[in-house]
Amino acid sequence: MPEITITDTDQRRATDQLLDVREDFEITEGMIPGALHIPMGELNTRLGEIDRTRPVIVICRSGNRSARVADALTGAGFTADTMAGGMTAWQRAGLPVT
Repeated sequence: MPEITITDTDQRRATDQLLDVREDFEITEGMIPGALHIPMGELNTRLGEIDRTRPVIVICRSGNRSARVADALTGAGFTADTMAGGMTAWQRAGLPVT
């Protein structure tokens, strides 16, 4: 599954969709501004909330879950990448969170 850097993710925030697939309790640690939150376990029932016309960057805590979700999205016809290092890398770099 294609991985993109946190720098590329930050640059693509204005054009791509950010999909945070962490669990509800993990969101309290912060989210990338503008990201859509759909926990991985709810993805199948909430696919309609994701815009099929825009690329999706999938985010989790470290990059493991996001790779599985990006693979599933690609199989469902979406264009999807995963953010390398997940929110751990994003926050370590001091990038914005809400």
